[in-house]
Amino acid sequence: MSHVKAGGTSKNNRDSPGQRLGVKLFGGEKVSLGQIIVRQVGLTKRSGVGTTLSRNFTIHAAKDGVVAFKSRKVRTFSGKSVRRTEVTVI
Repeated sequence: MSHVKAGGTSKNNRDSPGQRLGVKLFGGEKVSLGQIIVRQVGLTKRSGVGTTLSRNFTIHAAKDGVVAFKSRKVRTFSGKSVRRTEVTVI
């Protein structure tokens, strides 16, 4: 009786497209109301004056102006103080 061995299945054939995250407008660039400044997963960059934070942590411009990035100290849940980047629109 002739027999052909089973070919099996491939397990590593899944791939998802990139999410296009990151900084969209850099410091010193002009921004208008509602424009996306940063797309991120989690709160890696904080929203400051002139910006709003959406539910998926995207930082939008709340007014027309110029984008500025600055570093500031933030207290974590454990009480430790760490530096984080704050995005503002001036």
